[in-house]
Amino acid sequence: MEGAMPTRVLLLMACSATMFHGTSGFSIPAFFNARGLPAATSGAAALQRPDVETPRSWSVGGKSMPWQRQTEKRRVAMTMTETESTQTAVEQDVPDLRSTPPIKVGLIVEPTPFTHVSGYSNRYKEMLTYLKMAGDDVEIVTPDDTVDPPTEFLGYPISYTPGVRFSLYNQIVLSTDFQLEGLKMVRRFSPDVMHVTSPSQIALVSSIVAKLFNVPLVLTYHTHLPVYAERYLGWVPGIVFAAWTVLRFVHGQADLTLVTSPQLKEEFRLQGITNVDVWRKGIDTVNFNPKWRSQATREMLSDGHPDALIITYVGRLGKEKRIEDLRPIMDRLPNVRLAIVGKGPHEEQLKEVFAGTNTVFTGMLTGEPLWSAFASADVFCMPSDSETLGFVVLESMASGVPVIGARAGGIPDNIRDGDTGFLHAVGDSEAIIEKVKWFEENRGQAPEMGRKGRVESERWSWEKATSVLRNVQYPKAIRRRQEENLRTSPVMRVGKIALLTAVGLVATAIVAGFGNIDRLLNRRKD
Repeated sequence: MEGAMPTRVLLLMACSATMFHGTSGFSIPAFFNARGLPAATSGAAALQRPDVETPRSWSVGGKSMPWQRQTEKRRVAMTMTETESTQTAVEQDVPDLRSTPPIKVGLIVEPTPFTHVSGYSNRYKEMLTYLKMAGDDVEIVTPDDTVDPPTEFLGYPISYTPGVRFSLYNQIVLSTDFQLEGLKMVRRFSPDVMHVTSPSQIALVSSIVAKLFNVPLVLTYHTHLPVYAERYLGWVPGIVFAAWTVLRFVHGQADLTLVTSPQLKEEFRLQGITNVDVWRKGIDTVNFNPKWRSQATREMLSDGHPDALIITYVGRLGKEKRIEDLRPIMDRLPNVRLAIVGKGPHEEQLKEVFAGTNTVFTGMLTGEPLWSAFASADVFCMPSDSETLGFVVLESMASGVPVIGARAGGIPDNIRDGDTGFLHAVGDSEAIIEKVKWFEENRGQAPEMGRKGRVESERWSWEKATSVLRNVQYPKAIRRRQEENLRTSPVMRVGKIALLTAVGLVATAIVAGFGNIDRLLNRRKD
């Protein structure tokens, strides 16, 4: 995934199925279905791969339950061929960066991209860089509790809204924007479009502000909530169904939703979420580059065995990343070395899992040490099924290192199976072992695949991604807002705002309640 785990959203949706199936017979899923949601087509179903993992499902009386059907839709959405999806995105016309006049963008982003380290953060900083080059004006609202966070980025002012860290995932700061910094920004700045990150509680609050001020709303989706829900709250019956219910409601308020891969776009379509485009991927091919390959770094990654086959994982050390799936490699291939680069809430558990194996934990690396760690490996492994894009996959390819990745989320959009790397079914450690063994027995193949991956990565620039965003996708959201205004009477608009505000208040109260419980429990532990 690009972003980090939206803990508050997980807590909220654990209650959402009940909240949205309350009295008076009102049901959010029924409300959406009554509006004629598109169903999965037989053509898409015919493409279904048998090796895509089906997560745990439930049944009652031999009938599939709603959340089981959500899983089946996810299986269908992953059936787009990797070649088709990649070619479609590359071949679309890309206008010049400055094709349209400068506009004003109100950016509300959570977690902050300025002190939080991730591929998601890089995307937003690169986006702002090229919006600046295009002459656009931007104001930013984000939560941050670090000491002396920046007050501006590239001259764009940053306003901070209070937030908290949850013990379940305390690596990031989350906010309900109860001080209404987003509303204040919109009143002060009068943006032409609001660009807000999702999934998050702040996205729901921001959608109310967008409706109130009649500002076109673009939601960008970075964390695959249903996967995280199943991984962290899988013991809650119907949690995947609840996750999709929340997403349908929140993204139903957007004039345009941007996802990070064609696979996710198709999955959203099958779930009844409309007005969805793909936000083009980009990669920094200057810093993520084979030139950083280093014998000294290979020594460090392999604990003094630089001639061995070195495989790496780089990223956040979270439960959702399925890093444990790599443990069988170390048992079956004793000459292979594994380097795990990064930090996260699952780090101590992972050190226990990999104890006694040829595994090095480097901690978090940045700058040249990080670029060198990417380029100095032989193979990169990404077993996660929660990636909405998988920036580290692109960064490895740009570094000239082939990738073995799960056939899930946005990863298949980056890898040409058998050409720039290999894909495997989620959780299939045997398949990962087979591919790693192949690289070990054919040492000359990794550099050749790596060269092809490098060529592929050079096709994706941040300037092109931002050009499509500001010249094609922002105008599309603005047009849809204008069309919606023509179709909606003032009375209906007020009613929608009232309903959305009521849901927002209830959701904020639930999240605040969980936050207080979380703090009390942690005080008792201390």
